[in-house]
Amino acid sequence: MNVIKKSFDLGDGRTIEIETGKLAKQADGSVVVRMGDTMLLATVVSTVGAKAGVDFLPLSVDYQEKYAAAGRIPGGFLRREARLSDYEVLISRLVDRALRPMFPEDYHSDTQVMITLISSDKNIMPDCLAGLAASAAIAVSDIPFNGPISEVRVARIDGKLVINPYVSDLERATIDFLVAGTEKDIVMVEGEADEISEIEMVEAIEFAHKAIIVQVQAQKELAELVGKTVKREYSHEDSNPELKDQVYAATYDKVYAVAKSQTSKHERGEKFAAILDEFKVTLGEEVDEVTSFLTKKYFHDVQYDAIRNLVLDEGMRLDGRDVRTVRPIWSEVGYLPSAHGSAVFTRGETQSLTTVTLGSKDDEQMIDGAFINGYNKFLLHYNFPGFSTGEVRPNRGAGRREIGHGNLAMRSLKKVLPGLEENPYTIRIVSDILESNGSSSMATVCAGTLALMDAGIKIKAPVSGIAMGLITDEKTGKYAILSDILGDEDHLGDMDFKVTGTEKGIVACQMDLKINGLKWEVLTAALKQANEARLHILNEMKKTIEQPREDYKDHAPRIVSLTIDKEFIGAVIGPGGKIIQEMQRETGATISIEEVGNKGIVEIFADNKAAIDAAVGRINAIAAKPEIGATYEGKVKSIMPFGAFVEIMPGKDGLLHISEIDWTRLETMDGVFKEGDKVTVKLLDVDKQGKMKLSRKALMPRPPKPETTENKPA
Repeated sequence: MNVIKKSFDLGDGRTIEIETGKLAKQADGSVVVRMGDTMLLATVVSTVGAKAGVDFLPLSVDYQEKYAAAGRIPGGFLRREARLSDYEVLISRLVDRALRPMFPEDYHSDTQVMITLISSDKNIMPDCLAGLAASAAIAVSDIPFNGPISEVRVARIDGKLVINPYVSDLERATIDFLVAGTEKDIVMVEGEADEISEIEMVEAIEFAHKAIIVQVQAQKELAELVGKTVKREYSHEDSNPELKDQVYAATYDKVYAVAKSQTSKHERGEKFAAILDEFKVTLGEEVDEVTSFLTKKYFHDVQYDAIRNLVLDEGMRLDGRDVRTVRPIWSEVGYLPSAHGSAVFTRGETQSLTTVTLGSKDDEQMIDGAFINGYNKFLLHYNFPGFSTGEVRPNRGAGRREIGHGNLAMRSLKKVLPGLEENPYTIRIVSDILESNGSSSMATVCAGTLALMDAGIKIKAPVSGIAMGLITDEKTGKYAILSDILGDEDHLGDMDFKVTGTEKGIVACQMDLKINGLKWEVLTAALKQANEARLHILNEMKKTIEQPREDYKDHAPRIVSLTIDKEFIGAVIGPGGKIIQEMQRETGATISIEEVGNKGIVEIFADNKAAIDAAVGRINAIAAKPEIGATYEGKVKSIMPFGAFVEIMPGKDGLLHISEIDWTRLETMDGVFKEGDKVTVKLLDVDKQGKMKLSRKALMPRPPKPETTENKPA
């Protein structure tokens, strides 16, 4: 084996090591990246040559965690790793978005990148190492690549920016971004923050980029040590310059005119298709596959240039707006009568119908991952059916796009949810996209905010979101920042930048760049323009509903949370769960109890107030401590010659001595009580052993002393 290693310092004494030449040597490139006890194996394989008629890069990126890496056995019936979890899909997307723009535009070989967590350190997140591992695997291969790139996490903890912080410190983070970039540029940003300013966001990204530069340099040095600085030769695209000139000459002006006509998405698409069909007729009836393929490719290039030039030269967009205008907005809440909260949010040709459902602790999501496991009380699901874009597409469940878009909206709304004490509910938000032409994820954020307020959830502040675009001309230096981009502008533009926030600041973002050389001043300008658009959208949303409703809907379930002393948890549950099951059966409420520190947190869930009150009363009776001097209505549990044992609280008996039953002296207990009788007593005392002394006569008026002859007047 020719094992080669390269390590570098994060700047605070912690090191990352990249190793190649030991594992997976039949892959085109493979490395093991290690930080602490976290180890990732990354491999890349790319076929030699490309399939005919392919004009894109068939790239797949998969991140997977092995349960053995964390010393765990998978759950489920099969007890083996199954399909990728949402967490694994999200990391796969982060790496894919950073790598994809770095491959040459004319490279079309089937390419697969696999990143596997093979060892886990509980205090070191693997997601911030996945991009580095993937890029390093490509760097030590002969696959053409315009990198290297790397990804880092930047967090602000206790007021200080930190690269790749420990998991234990992330709980205190007010900024948490994953940033990817090359030695010169930023290519991807995703994360969340606590209502920060645009300046704070740029500072965090700049700080991350300094760390990325160090990691990129380490990969270059590793590639030199391995001897993979020369990449394979390839030829994946046919070309026909004459045909390209023909297509441009015959169609450019027509495409430009359609782009300028301010038609709808579908009408515009039909007109573009008609222009292409008209040109195809001029080629004759017998056209070979290569010519047909190139004609479509060159026509797409015409559309790309015409639409971009329209924006740069005339400041006009496909729907007639200028670069700063947000499309018309209308919204409505309470649209669905049976939902606990609902909203319709429409911005231009993008529409989300969003619902909020309130559930109990039993509805929590159980997360069973190799690195992350536990429970989640806030879920957001995003659905994107084919009809939303006028397409026929089978419904096969959520794909990577749906998971990624839903996660961005979830990050945004999570930041404004009330704490556990104010909100005991498990909350599920579902966004169904009914129309889509640009940034349905941002429509989900807006609709989700409205639906939460309609449901009566006391969010800290409303959140809105906007998708920004960028069109640049490297030759002239011209650029245009676009607010509220259309689907075509996303596809043909150089940047897709989604920003969400409250009136106070940014809470989440997602940025993808397709160009090199984005200047910091352009990024700052884009953020400021996004702020204007976000505030405009917030004002439109407030016209529908300004703040959360005072109360939940009448048909919404109710939850009461009680805190009891730890010593009473067993009494509430009962032997084998007997007591708690009996309470649930008799009251109709659902009761859960969890030990937190020295307390027990009891949640009572029911769809009516009577059930809630009954369950609360019974739990209070069990968990309450007897008070000396207090009066209780008890039940006679057993009768002894010297008195009776009376249960004044569930599981709490006291002795009612025969001398404390009545002011009249009783010689025997015969006929005084029978088991099950109700009797009102006063608690006189509790001794050191916890034994309670009860009295009945203390609640009865004391009879006057009988008169004697000595007391009678003469």
